[in-house]
Amino acid sequence: MLERSRELLFALVAIFFITILYFLMLTLTRGVPAASGLYGHGMGILGFLLMLMTETLYSLRKRWRNARWGKMARWLEFHIFTGIVGPYLVLLHSSWKFNGLAGVVMLLTGIIVASGFIGRYIYTAVPRTANGIELSLGEIETQVSQFEDQIRLVSGQTLLTPELRDLTRQRDRLRRQAANLVNARRMLALWHAIHIPIGLTLFALAFVHAGAAIYFATLLH
Repeated sequence: MLERSRELLFALVAIFFITILYFLMLTLTRGVPAASGLYGHGMGILGFLLMLMTETLYSLRKRWRNARWGKMARWLEFHIFTGIVGPYLVLLHSSWKFNGLAGVVMLLTGIIVASGFIGRYIYTAVPRTANGIELSLGEIETQVSQFEDQIRLVSGQTLLTPELRDLTRQRDRLRRQAANLVNARRMLALWHAIHIPIGLTLFALAFVHAGAAIYFATLLH
């Protein structure tokens, strides 16, 4: 379980240290850092870049499944990490003001993050290889048979009781996933149909917001 959730742990650790730095800024500036100030801009730019990486890198990696630049599972972990930390930085960048276009962007950011958490757990309902490649029903059944063969080999050996329990648990998990495979794939397809358009809308508005901020804060001065 810890292995499966380590990207969440890393994200929480990053958020913890970012929060400490934010409170240090509050102390030094004696107020909430303005979105248009040095600290506010820095958090906004970094958060936006992380969110842009969230939106693009994992999708590109999925298009080249046979590429050797990292396992799909690791790219998914990075995708989740940046998808949590980036929006948090954007939230701090907002100076807790949610009016106008910036408010709409923050609302969509909150929706996309919540949707991402839902998608993560739908994703794990579909059995995959260690590299993150989705298994077919036939491949799942083959794995179940392999586990059953191993269970028969260690069954009755007292010293291998923990191993037997682990094998049985994995076999039963695969059986449940095989039984729910069709529904899980349908849910994942529905989730993509909702999540991707929201993400594209978010980034379109984010680019408009960033362009307007540069225009009004820089070019008009």
